[in-house]
Amino acid sequence: MSLVKAIPEDLHLVKYEITQMMESDLNDVVSLEESTGLSRWGYESYRQELFNNPSSIMRTARGITPISVYRKVLGFVASRVIFDELHINNVATDPTFRRIRIGTTLMESVIKESRIYGARRCLLEVRANNVSAQILYKKMGFEMIGRRRDYYTMPTEDALVMQFLY
Repeated sequence: MSLVKAIPEDLHLVKYEITQMMESDLNDVVSLEESTGLSRWGYESYRQELFNNPSSIMRTARGITPISVYRKVLGFVASRVIFDELHINNVATDPTFRRIRIGTTLMESVIKESRIYGARRCLLEVRANNVSAQILYKKMGFEMIGRRRDYYTMPTEDALVMQFLY
């Protein structure tokens, strides 16, 4: 179930901004994580990443449309810079609001910021059956560089490792 309901014809009205993830966003982030089937991090893991990892880059896409139903967190990305690479840990967009570039915009924002910290490439894992995410990443310039057998649980599934070179 999505965080907010929208009539598909209304999607052109939705405006959003990318902002630093805040502790006040975490309930929405966890709800979005659960509703999209991401590997579970949970509230405390996101909180720890926000407050205890200076190399994390955590962003949300928040609706800024005057219509109040659109003011929730519509998407998020949790990432961190390790040496010269950005690792995308989790990224999700509310299914109701897909296809209006929220995921792409979130990814572009953390990639841009990671360059400040010296990152020269971005890595992520994606479920082998998540074809829509793989298509998005390929459109952004990512290419598959490996496979991790049985990487995901519930259900057990391989991960494809994808890379984007800056």
